[in-house]
Amino acid sequence: MLTWLMTQKKNSVFEIFRESTRVYFTLLRILVPALIVVKSLELLGFTVWLGSVLAPLMGWLGLPDTVSVVWAATLLTNIYTGMVLFFEVARSETLTVAQVSVLGTLMIVAHAIPVEGAVARKVGAPWWLTLCLRIGGSLLLAWVLHQLYRAGGWLQYPNELAWQPKYTDESLMGWALVQIQTLTIIFFVILALITSLKLFRLLGIERLLHLLLNPFLRLLGVSQAAANTIVIGAMLGLSFGAGLLIQESRTEKLSPRDALLAVSFLGLCHSLIEDTLLILLLGADLSAVLWARLLFAFLVIGVLSRLPAHFLKHGLQPATNR
Repeated sequence: MLTWLMTQKKNSVFEIFRESTRVYFTLLRILVPALIVVKSLELLGFTVWLGSVLAPLMGWLGLPDTVSVVWAATLLTNIYTGMVLFFEVARSETLTVAQVSVLGTLMIVAHAIPVEGAVARKVGAPWWLTLCLRIGGSLLLAWVLHQLYRAGGWLQYPNELAWQPKYTDESLMGWALVQIQTLTIIFFVILALITSLKLFRLLGIERLLHLLLNPFLRLLGVSQAAANTIVIGAMLGLSFGAGLLIQESRTEKLSPRDALLAVSFLGLCHSLIEDTLLILLLGADLSAVLWARLLFAFLVIGVLSRLPAHFLKHGLQPATNR
């Protein structure tokens, strides 16, 4: 009996490790090429060019042209890069809390598009949908917030910086080391996530979680099968959530429609802890970067889920190699 239990335990550990490795290498095949392409574009000056393209939109949102490069860098790379540029701009540009909140909304909804868009595409969301939801959605939400803040006279006082980043190594070698560290950490996070999911299932916590989330999932038009993925992606990030979505799609536990709606929701509202805290460090208000983002994500995905079935079917990428 004891031998049988030990064998079962070893098999469970091996299965968790094998599943984690499978999800991890699936993500690596997406992340590594995307990271290299983004860095190449950055070295070629694409960020500066994109900033000049976006500059005319800033006035529409009540922002100075100079912050366009902040969003451009965030779109191409990540929030951290955008933060560094923000602090450089903030030295010479006086911004109100309302303006920082509007800019922070752009950054938190639409960032790392090449990388996260590639991950979403693997799940089944086509590029046009990612661009419409995240870039179009960020502009729409930022514009609504700008109008509300201006009409109500809210947050119109000068922003004060409470923190600034330390110097970082901007050389190519420094960038490569940071990416290697990040990709290594991702494996252990995925291993911990899958282990936790197995444990939650064993203890019955997964069923309780589904019951608690069921009212919200109904509003989104998503089945309970997507509950774990939405929670993980919303808390930790799109890449982790999408990695599990890919795994669930392969085991056919999740329909293509639910996978599309789940990854679309996560595109608008993921990493509620880390990303929110980062944008708050810039001086943005919580009303914009958390509450407005959550409400906006629920509204958009609620509408998307109620579109005719043939629209969603047309929007799905072919499920090859998913």
